[in-house]
Parts: sequence; C-alpha cells; structure tokens
Amino acid sequence: MSDLSDVRADAAAGRRAHDRALRVPPATVAVQAPELSIVVPTFNERGNVAELVRRLYRALDGIAWEAVFVDDDSSDATAEAVRELARTDPRVRIVHRLGRRGLSSACVEGVLSTSAPLVAIMDADLQHDESILPDMRSALLCGAFDVAVGSRYAAGGSTGQWDGRRLAFSRFATRLGHLVVPPQLKDPMSGFFMIRREAFMASVRGLSSIGFKILVDLFASSPKPLRFVEIPYEFRDRFSGESKLDALVAWEYLLLLADKLVGRWIPVRFLSFALIGSLGVLVHLAVLASLYGSGTLHFVPAQAAATAVAMVFNFFVNNSLTYRGSRLRGRALLPGLASFVLGCSVGAVANVGVAGYLFEHAQGWIPSALAGVVVGAVWNYAVTSFYTWGRRAR
Repeated sequence: MSDLSDVRADAAAGRRAHDRALRVPPATVAVQAPELSIVVPTFNERGNVAELVRRLYRALDGIAWEAVFVDDDSSDATAEAVRELARTDPRVRIVHRLGRRGLSSACVEGVLSTSAPLVAIMDADLQHDESILPDMRSALLCGAFDVAVGSRYAAGGSTGQWDGRRLAFSRFATRLGHLVVPPQLKDPMSGFFMIRREAFMASVRGLSSIGFKILVDLFASSPKPLRFVEIPYEFRDRFSGESKLDALVAWEYLLLLADKLVGRWIPVRFLSFALIGSLGVLVHLAVLASLYGSGTLHFVPAQAAATAVAMVFNFFVNNSLTYRGSRLRGRALLPGLASFVLGCSVGAVANVGVAGYLFEHAQGWIPSALAGVVVGAVWNYAVTSFYTWGRRAR
C-alpha cells in the first residue's frame, strides 16, 4: 500500500502533466475568486472540451476566470470529460442536468451557479472566437455598458463559411428579433456575449428560457434598456462533433418571440398546444373522409378511428414541439400517451357538455360550439401539462 507521500507525489505529477497538456505553467491554476465566469452549455461536445479550456488559458492570461460547463446529460459522456479536467484544474466546473434540455435554461443555471461579477456565454464547439473575451471584459469594466456582444454583423465581423441559405435565414431571424430588441443591435441572434451580473439578475426572473437565443430573451426581459457594445469577430467552423441546428430550433425561436410579445396574457405553450390541436382537427377530418367517405367504415367506427389517430398525432407533435425541452422518450412514451388520451377524452366530454348546455339556453350553435372548443382546449392543456409532461417540464 502506498504511503501518504506517494499519494501526494502521484497527485503532483498528475497536475504537472495536466498543466503541460494545457500548455500553461502550474502557477496559473492557483485557486482564486473568479472575476469572469465563462458559461458553456454542452450536449455531446466531448471532443471540444479540452481544446476549449486550452484556448481559454491562452486568451485569458492574467485574468481570474473559471469555465462552468452545463451539460444536459450528453450520451457521449461530455460531463465525465469535464470532470476529468476539473479533478486537476480548479478553474473548471461542471453542472450536470438530468431530465431536461435547452440551451437557454442551461445558461441560466450556469450563471446562477457562479459568483463572478462578469459572466460570458459561449458555445463549446469553438465557433466563437475566445480571443475577443478580453476586449469584452474591458468594455464592461469601463462602466459604460451592461452587455458586450460578440457580433458577426458589426463592422469587421463575419459569418465565415456560411452558405447563402444559412445567411438568409440568419438575416430574416435577425429582423424578427428586432420586434422585441433594439434595432441598433446588429446581431441579436448571437450566442456569444458577456454581461454584468447585476444586469443579468435584474432580468433573470422575467426570462422565458425557451430555445437557443438567450440574448434576445435578456434584452426583451430587462426592466430597463441594456447598454450594449458589439465587438466584431469571425464565426469559425465547428472544431469537433455535429451541429445541433435543425428545423425545431426555428420553432423554438418563434415561441420565444411569441412569449415576449403576448406571453403576459396567454401562455406561449398554450398557443403551441392550441395550434397543434387545430392541425389535429384537420388530421381528424382527413381520416374520417378517407374511412367514411370511401365507404370503408360506417360513420361511428370511422369517427372513433379518426379521433384516435388525431389524439396520437397531437401527442407526438406536442411531445416534439410544445414540450421539446422535457419530451418523453423510450419507455416513458406509452404511459405518456395513455395519460394524454385519458385527459383529452375528459376534455371532449367537457367540450360537448358546455356546448350542449349553452345551445339549450338559446346561445346559438356557433358561439356554443366555440365555447365548448375553448373549454375543452383549456382543460386538455392544463391536465396534460401536469399529468403527461408536468414532472419533466421546466
């Protein structure tokens, strides 16, 4: 059995090897209160973690900083890769989230886990240029700004190797973003920025935490206009791994904008739920027309089949869109579907009951039907939000 001196010698050797791997002298990893915390949300970014930390050391020499990785339970063991670094490097920390997903909410949890007066948000894929972090810091330390935004569209910035389609989409999303953020902000879609803690804390309770665009959320949620400066940089290619961008990112961005525009009156999840329910009506009618209109089934069994198909459609689309960040997977799908069907079945009874009552009291068939639909939709949303996705939704 090794004695204590052997254990200490092995630990020291391990620290020296880690420092050499990062190409920094051992003295720079001494524990001290961080002035700057870099929050890095991750999902399947194992191949980028060590390289990002190495680059942060090079860019932030002489600055007291820490890197807080917030991992949404990656399947490639990203969290374990961060822990390996953190065992010998006090600048590196991990927040490991279970049962929930979402870049914006991950950023919020990361910021709340730190004490640093300055906080930067950046991606793990090394597309953001860490070399401008000192310029961001200097801009905030002068006291004239609350936020320093790494900008691809400010003079001197660039989107790098983007093709025309991606650039056009980004430009269109930027124009939409100006519905809720100052038009002077050239790159509201940026995921790379630094913010003063007091500015973040003033906004945090109003954040929607939907989707990927937390900068839009912060500007739209701040109780007073944020003072900002844009610092240009060139967007780089991904270092390792696969992009997380897909069509659903656009959907979540639209939900975020809707929440900022009308969320104070109508919950944005309810809007999504109702819209998908409307599509479910079209599915219902299409199935009914196919089965009954073709003479395959009589009306009642055709109606029952159409209802079942529409409910299954609504469940899976809501699971993918309305509750994307807490969607059910694997073995949880079947009981989730069962609770959704049960809740919506009761909603259908409520729909018919309210409509029938109002019609009998001479309210007219159109307002009676609409009232029934509204009551059924609200019931379905409230019940399934709680019983189907409630324990997972954030």
